[in-house]
Amino acid sequence: MSALQTTRIVLAARPHGEPVAADFRTETVAVAEPAPGQVSLRTVYLSLDPYMRGRMSDAKSYAAPIQVGDVMVGATVSQVIDSRDPSVKPGDHVLGYTGWQTHAVADASAVRVLDTSRAPLSASLGVLGMPGFTGYAGLLKIGRPVSGETVAVAAASGPVGSAVGQIARIHGARAVGIAGGPEKCAFLRDELGFDAAVDHRAPDFADRLREAAPDGIDVYFENVGGPVTAAVLPLLNTYARMPVCGLVSQYNATAVPAGPDRLPGFLSAVLTKSLTVRGFIQAEFVAEMHADFRHDMATWIAEGKVRYREDVVDGLENAPSAFLGMLRGENFGKVVVQVAPAAL
Repeated sequence: MSALQTTRIVLAARPHGEPVAADFRTETVAVAEPAPGQVSLRTVYLSLDPYMRGRMSDAKSYAAPIQVGDVMVGATVSQVIDSRDPSVKPGDHVLGYTGWQTHAVADASAVRVLDTSRAPLSASLGVLGMPGFTGYAGLLKIGRPVSGETVAVAAASGPVGSAVGQIARIHGARAVGIAGGPEKCAFLRDELGFDAAVDHRAPDFADRLREAAPDGIDVYFENVGGPVTAAVLPLLNTYARMPVCGLVSQYNATAVPAGPDRLPGFLSAVLTKSLTVRGFIQAEFVAEMHADFRHDMATWIAEGKVRYREDVVDGLENAPSAFLGMLRGENFGKVVVQVAPAAL
């Protein structure tokens, strides 16, 4: 047994409604020596993403739930400290999925060596990682924007939404971002180049959205659900497309929302406007599109066509509070936890 130890954060209890700090537990355990074909890793960055809330529940979903007592899942950038595989060398930085912990052992086939000259390491968890790819694949495969159309995206200042809006503009579409608060809306317009940004917290949000999309909406990239979607629905044009990526407004729900049943009205719009509504998980498109994504996104970043913002949290011990804040919309940009320095 190795003398190496890992500090890890595990699921202590399944949350009922909004998660709380007591749903997490920190523990320190020994890490085994890597076997042939494996690598020993030191975590540098940990990604925090909304999908993790679903994995904390045992409700049926597209992925197996985290079991109580297991390490919280998550993508990581790590440095290799020992390798038993010739394809990965000590000192390499790799992208993996080792979760909320300081050290781990993984199969070499399950990690990808990163080119540290292309972008900061943390970008591999955001604009050049799963969130960026989610926006890229969902928009281009399902949304299919063409020049002159209007693309609206919810949670637009986040890592997925910000990618969607900028990619839409690269393809000649008009980008309308929906975000929470004046600061985030200003960021979308002034730094990312969105054509319009609408604050969903404004009391006259629906009217502002209508003004921002005077010709209607051709693609609505869904990240939120709830009142945001209710305001978007009347503005969808005939043949509009709706990639459904997430429903963060519903993740902590414990009962069916109160109020009238809006399903008949939604289905009527799907029928009468010939809408395309498709849920997706980014993994569906990896084999087909990921190589193109890595090339395109790296090129767009180098050319200044895509910009990004990170919300960096220092220390693994702060991951639970940062995660809870993210679910409440308190973050600004891609949430990344810096677990350790990039190099020893």
